[in-house]
Amino acid sequence: MSGEAFDPTAPLVPSGNLRRRQLFSRLAELGATAAAVLAVAVLAIVVFTVIARGASALDLDFLVKSAPEGIGPELVGTAIIVAIATMIAMPVGVLVALFLTEFAGRRTTHLIRLTLDLMNGLPSIIIGLFVFGLLVNHRQQSGIAASVALAIIMVPLIARGTQEVLLLVPSSLREAADALGVSRSRAVLGIVLPSALGGIVTSTVLSVARAAGETAPLIFATSVFDPSRYSLNPFEALPNVPVRVFQLSEEANPEGFAEAWGLSFLLVSFILFASLCARGLLARSKRRMSS
Repeated sequence: MSGEAFDPTAPLVPSGNLRRRQLFSRLAELGATAAAVLAVAVLAIVVFTVIARGASALDLDFLVKSAPEGIGPELVGTAIIVAIATMIAMPVGVLVALFLTEFAGRRTTHLIRLTLDLMNGLPSIIIGLFVFGLLVNHRQQSGIAASVALAIIMVPLIARGTQEVLLLVPSSLREAADALGVSRSRAVLGIVLPSALGGIVTSTVLSVARAAGETAPLIFATSVFDPSRYSLNPFEALPNVPVRVFQLSEEANPEGFAEAWGLSFLLVSFILFASLCARGLLARSKRRMSS
């Protein structure tokens, strides 16, 4: 063999291959940093634009009066639709997560997780079309139909978020319950669920923030409403913020554009506030379970 013999005691020196790897590593790091800065910059521009154009439209009359002076009916209708959707989606999502973490086998878990991922990636307009054919076609639009559509969007978010939190619950708690002879269902209801309550609330808040801004399902389910009157009946079409923004954006009316920016400002503010609260709750829940 040609060349010098290998000396294991010789000091390590960088080779051409090492320098090439360091170069690629730095380029990858710079690319990732640039992408993160770009994403934050785009978000900042969107938020700044919405605040600059929408904050001036906000006052007490704008929040409590009906059209054309205010958006009170839309706020009330959106709150009703999202509240009903949460009451439908939260129990279903939590039960699915409990089944995955506490009772399901490996194959069943893989199949259900794949289904949840597919539901999470399903375009919202497809969900709206499905609900339209199921609950609205040949019938009148209703807030209930809109809530069902939003609940379908919320279920996979709640289920996957709750599952991740349930997996963080120490296994020693389950083992202690088994050692004391506590039944599996009672241990889940009395020990596992209370320990993960903060994470469950967090995933629910995040799903509410996601669903509150959806427009496509609401166009199919509850878009034919009277914005000049309040309505509390979920079995009829309810005024709501996303559809009203869409309707105003289609009108060639400067006052309508100002109202749309005001509605957008309220919607973005709610989503940002809910997301920050959810992150805070999640961090607190993780600290409690790790301590």
